[in-house]
Amino acid sequence: MFKKLTRLVPVLLTILLLAVSVASAQDATTLRIWHYEAADSAMGIAWDAAMVKFQEMHPEVTIEFELKTFEQIQQTGQMVLNSAEAPDVMEINKGNATAGLYASQGLLTDLTEVAAERGWDEILSPSVLTTSRYDANGIMGSGPLYGVTNYGEFVMVYYNKTMFEERGMAVPTSYEELTAIADQFVAEGIVPFALGDLDKWPLTHNYYELVLYGADRDFVNAYELYQGDIDFQNSPLASGAQLLVEQVEKGYLSPEALGMTYDDANAGFVQGTYPMDLTGSWAFGGFSTSITDFEWGIFLMPGKTLNTGSGGNLWVVPTGAVNKDLAYEFIDLTLSPEIQSILANAGGIPVNADLSQIADPKTLELNTAFSTLVANDGLAFYPDWPAPGYMDVLGAGLQDLFTGAVDVPTFIDAIAAPWLDYKSFLG
Repeated sequence: MFKKLTRLVPVLLTILLLAVSVASAQDATTLRIWHYEAADSAMGIAWDAAMVKFQEMHPEVTIEFELKTFEQIQQTGQMVLNSAEAPDVMEINKGNATAGLYASQGLLTDLTEVAAERGWDEILSPSVLTTSRYDANGIMGSGPLYGVTNYGEFVMVYYNKTMFEERGMAVPTSYEELTAIADQFVAEGIVPFALGDLDKWPLTHNYYELVLYGADRDFVNAYELYQGDIDFQNSPLASGAQLLVEQVEKGYLSPEALGMTYDDANAGFVQGTYPMDLTGSWAFGGFSTSITDFEWGIFLMPGKTLNTGSGGNLWVVPTGAVNKDLAYEFIDLTLSPEIQSILANAGGIPVNADLSQIADPKTLELNTAFSTLVANDGLAFYPDWPAPGYMDVLGAGLQDLFTGAVDVPTFIDAIAAPWLDYKSFLG
């Protein structure tokens, strides 16, 4: 999806530190940072600003920054964390399957005391901290704090206001109204929703949004936190799969979607090819700068109370990190009002900024929507989180469902097996 590249934040020349009691020089310290936020995203802009600020504060420190991709970290994170190559601070995916797994294997530093000392646990709300805490089995929601999220995120529908207004369409308030809009576009030969699922993860968001039409908090807690049993064949997972099949059959998603990248699908929305794009708040900053030919807006998938989303991905400090104190200071800086305000005004969702200082109406709308979700306990996390390796099973299964290679019951059996195995493992 992304080309692998490495970029280094401009740093000041390394200087020699003279010890107070000796005349010999010591090597300057190096802070190694990895993350996978795109350069034009709100997070990428904010974290770049944090690195520049950190450099101003510590001219004696050399920052070595490497931009990775989400896929790189997902595929190699466990190996990197278990090696001498681990950076000092690193972004990883939250949830049982990733952060929880690494925490249970002893690969992440327990940040509980650091968070209390620096006030991170007071900045972050309990619902946002859910994905930062993991128990001995790696299940999120309780136990020590192993990661720090410094932004929020959720999935929504970006829509082409111009295309809607030309057809007299209003923002839908129910799933039935949404399908009526999609049907009208299909009748005109227009594919309603952008989707590029070459990397087998974007379709999981479309699917889970449909699952949540039949879900409540008890289901989410059972599925994500193993706080209960699930009859998969008679659950929202099955009803959501059936809705997805119906959307594919009705032409709401391009038959070419499985061979298209996520970026190319988003580019199609920017170019006006698709009237709607169901994706996350992480795309907001890029859309804000790249959409110039039409008016656009956002809305939550209508007619339900739960929404795909959570606190953002996690900053973690590997157990083997060399410069942990510098890592803590960098994380602290990304939570500061100064950097959080940069995040907000770049189209992100801050956790420690004054919303009254957000100048752009669209950005304020985005943050207001997230605040409402948090206040209403509406965040339902992500469908790939429950078990290690679950993204691979879910992503491949959804592609088979999309093409008709499997039916809904077969798909449900396929995703039930690893969930049930992991639940059994947890005891």
